[in-house]
Amino acid sequence: MGLRTDSILKVIVPVVLILVQIPFFIAFEMKKPKPRDLMPIAVLSVIGALGRAVFAVIPSFNPNSAVVIIAGMQFGPLAGFLTGSLSALASNMLLGQGPWTLWQMTAWGMMGCFAGVFQRTGIFKHRGLLYSYGFLSGILFGWFMNLQYLIGYVYPLTMGAVIASCVASITFDLAHGISTLIFLFILERPWGKKLKRLKVKYGILDIRRE
Repeated sequence: MGLRTDSILKVIVPVVLILVQIPFFIAFEMKKPKPRDLMPIAVLSVIGALGRAVFAVIPSFNPNSAVVIIAGMQFGPLAGFLTGSLSALASNMLLGQGPWTLWQMTAWGMMGCFAGVFQRTGIFKHRGLLYSYGFLSGILFGWFMNLQYLIGYVYPLTMGAVIASCVASITFDLAHGISTLIFLFILERPWGKKLKRLKVKYGILDIRRE
């Protein structure tokens, strides 16, 4: 009897998610970061994790995505990815680890990475585009996490099942998108100014070295 497709995916996908993340950690390590370069990633990861835990009573409403986006904007794509990935791992130490952890690490990591990439293009100078990115990131995060549910628990995997999962999660996805927009509106300007000042003063995560 051959293996079912869903059984194969349950093995392959986690491996792929790990392989996606490894290059980011290797690339950061190859920069030979100094202790001061690690500090903002560690601090922002903890802040994001604690913020997610504090707001856990409100499903999908949390500041972690906004913190991750700010990290990517201020310290670059690599730091953004590491902050997103580590904040997911840290917060799940409080909220519970599971097969979803790798998915969350990847999703939040890519959210921070792309925030860093877009910041360098200058498009976030338009505040509306920054807030739109935050909102859409929350929605896409939910859709990405739906794949974890579909691959892990749904067989056969059909387009109808995919659509049904997206419809069922829309309330939570909207809550995530809206909360990310709100926290970006509240935190990005004051935190951005302070983090930029620290980055310039102490040469933290100098983007010329990234």
